[in-house]
Amino acid sequence: MADKKNEKERSVEERLKALYHLQSLLSEIDRIKILRGELPNEVKDREDEIVRYQTRIGKFEAEIASLRDLIADKKADIEVRGQKIARYEEQINNVRNNREFAFLEKEKEFETLEIQLDEKNIRDAEAKIAEKTAEIERNRGELADNQHILDQKKVELNEIISETRQEEENLLRQAKELEPGIDAYTLAAFKRIRKNARNGLGIVTVQRDACGGCFNRIPPQRQLEIKMHKKVIVCEYCGRIMIDGALAGIEETPAAAPAPKKRASRAKKPTSL
Repeated sequence: MADKKNEKERSVEERLKALYHLQSLLSEIDRIKILRGELPNEVKDREDEIVRYQTRIGKFEAEIASLRDLIADKKADIEVRGQKIARYEEQINNVRNNREFAFLEKEKEFETLEIQLDEKNIRDAEAKIAEKTAEIERNRGELADNQHILDQKKVELNEIISETRQEEENLLRQAKELEPGIDAYTLAAFKRIRKNARNGLGIVTVQRDACGGCFNRIPPQRQLEIKMHKKVIVCEYCGRIMIDGALAGIEETPAAAPAPKKRASRAKKPTSL
């Protein structure tokens, strides 16, 4: 019975050691990611911006093509209407009565108005083409600037990645090798705590009688339980797993003793003569 108990205690201690080692490796990986800074996000933002400019330019080009088709159609209509007007003028010269004359004049006037409307549509379309062409040029300039910045950011990012890739891969490999030595429940809890923690710490040491994550004071009885390594104990304030410094292999810093209070000295009463 005692052997089983000792085995369980050793198992908890070994799991906590492995978990703290895993945290150390992951913290190093976090440090590498911090070294890269916001460059990956900046590269992604620039790539998205370039896609937006390309889409906008493609949309303007499609609209210009549609407007040019409209202009071609209107010019073809003008040509047909001009031919009709020429025929009407020829027929007017050969009319036999006022009724035919009035009809031909009305048709000629209608076609003339239609030509004027087509010409107005052509002018409007050409103005829109000029406006959209200017927008294309402006967006192409913005696209070129963003592409230049993106190229620079990629060079910076690739330099940092090339410098830290080997180190990060080694840390990731070591972290993966550690995980099988930790039970699934504790590992899942650790990953969940680490994900929600601002500094990425899922397991911390007790330093100066306080949690190393949130720095809230840990009661002496709780500290004793942590040092016994019989179970996984979490901070009641921040939820992080806690271990003692000795298990983590670091020297614990004792809490500073409170300064003694100075006793107020009593002033001597002057002796009366």
